[in-house]
Amino acid sequence: MRVIGTSGHVDHGKSTLVETLSGINPDRLAEEQSRQMTIDLGFAWIRLPNGEAVGIVDVPGHRDFIENMLAGVGGIDAALLVIAADEGIMPQTREHLAILKLLDVRNIMVVISKIDLIDDPEWIELVQLEIEELLEQHQLDGCPIVAISAHTGAGIDELVGALQLLLEASPERANHGQPRLPIDRVFVISGFGAVVTGTLSGGILAVGDSVELQPSGRRGRIRGLQSYKQTVDCAEPGSRVAVNITGISNQQIRRGDVLGHPGGIQPTILADVRFSLLADVERPLAHNAQVKFFSGAAESIANVRLLDKDALAPGEDGWLQIRLRDELALARGDRFVLRYPSPPQTIGGGVIVNAHPGRRRKRFQSEIIQDLETRLSGSPAERLAQAARSNRPQSGTDLRKTLGYDRDEFASALAQALQENLVLQLEDERLWSAESWRALADQAHRQLGNFHQQQPLRLGIPRAEFRSRLKIAADLLDSLVAADERFCAEAGFIRLHDHQIVFTDAQRAKVDQLQKLLREQAFTPPSIEEMNRLAGEDVVRALLDLRELINVSDKIAFARASYDHMVAEIRKHILDQGEINAKTVRDAFGASRKYAIAMLEHLDSLGVTQRIGDERKRGRNF
Repeated sequence: MRVIGTSGHVDHGKSTLVETLSGINPDRLAEEQSRQMTIDLGFAWIRLPNGEAVGIVDVPGHRDFIENMLAGVGGIDAALLVIAADEGIMPQTREHLAILKLLDVRNIMVVISKIDLIDDPEWIELVQLEIEELLEQHQLDGCPIVAISAHTGAGIDELVGALQLLLEASPERANHGQPRLPIDRVFVISGFGAVVTGTLSGGILAVGDSVELQPSGRRGRIRGLQSYKQTVDCAEPGSRVAVNITGISNQQIRRGDVLGHPGGIQPTILADVRFSLLADVERPLAHNAQVKFFSGAAESIANVRLLDKDALAPGEDGWLQIRLRDELALARGDRFVLRYPSPPQTIGGGVIVNAHPGRRRKRFQSEIIQDLETRLSGSPAERLAQAARSNRPQSGTDLRKTLGYDRDEFASALAQALQENLVLQLEDERLWSAESWRALADQAHRQLGNFHQQQPLRLGIPRAEFRSRLKIAADLLDSLVAADERFCAEAGFIRLHDHQIVFTDAQRAKVDQLQKLLREQAFTPPSIEEMNRLAGEDVVRALLDLRELINVSDKIAFARASYDHMVAEIRKHILDQGEINAKTVRDAFGASRKYAIAMLEHLDSLGVTQRIGDERKRGRNF
């Protein structure tokens, strides 16, 4: 399904043409009909000879209503630019054509209307030559030009045939699984509630779907759908849709809001854009200039920050960061137009390259400009790698939605990115840019190197602490350690693979002395505090890291052999007798009660034993 827009000067007969084609008068307001002037958006539809239904958005042509015109042309597949034979090209015609080009509407047909008012065929030829020159100036030469009379019907069949050929040559709207409906009209039907209309893109909407309105974040449900006056169960991308919503009142909806699935669209007040300033603008675009921003059916006052130039001269392109006064639901690839507020003038437009930069950009930074260049014109694989460059891996589904690729485009881009080592695919199939991976690995290597240098008698950084330092999820740390041979996980620590605890001769003598004492007092060892005084706190900490000492409380630690023997005997007793208590442990090992209780409470914490009254029975990890 496709949507076309009709534009032209107020007296050029475009609304009459729409009514001739469709049987529907798009001027629905009483003021429009009395003044015979399109003020707001009008809507109609026709069915082409090939059976395809085509929506029509009739936009205002008068210069006072250009901003209403902008709300209607954002989602069209083709434009009919209507020029009256008796008046020729008007200033608004040039502005409308410039806007269509800025919005990247490439399928344009010029309709010379009111030929019934002209008796001289040469006059119409002159008008056509003037139009051809205008199209050539905009690099649009080759656009079809059709002369018609809406009153006599002359040329109407030729127009419909040319329109069908124009649309057949344009691609269908892609289904990315992320529907977006920029709302251009809101009204109420008694007994049904709020109804919104717009041109659907990005995915399918179906009756019963949960939906979210952005930028407000309000949620509701689709009660009913209509497309071209037909009740439907689901609406396809590219079609004009009327959506009956429950859960959101019409007072909570405004033109320019975007309807989609929950979580699918995020609002923003910052956007990085590539911008073209029109050549006929009277003054350069200055840094921090205030403008009016238009995208889809939305608008907002905004300030523009020039990222790569001090000022933008007429006819120049540049990189801007736009700061919006109001949050808008924008996405990468959306087209936009800028106008000066006073005096009102369309000054240019372009494409949103990053809708969620997250922070104010520094100016004249070559790495920022390079990043934006890749986002704009990099290969599909390069853009995938860039989208995957973040502080955490992402699912393929999320990346596909971010990029706006369909399934085949994404599969092709992913295959190329993997082949070129631009992205990594983790075991859970999440994706991360190779650059982000290398940055994390280098950061981990530096942190471990510094730690080992500062604390050579520590085995490594405790796993939970290291994960916190790197600010990453546990599974990502596991993947990093498993994939990078520089790292090693041991006894709950992360260390560099080539790091070892090495005692000095003096420290080794203290270790030997402590180990001799622990053999003599196997089940009544000195306290950790006493061990620290004997061998040094750093040496005792090293023995704990190496698991040569096992602490069962913050004050008591056993030699590994003694600890293993006690645990084995306690388990054996429980297997034989079904339970054990502190007195039995004390007597079995000739230890005092404090050692017996410390060991049993330690085993309780591990789930090896379970305390029931004064007895210990099998625990969940027995």
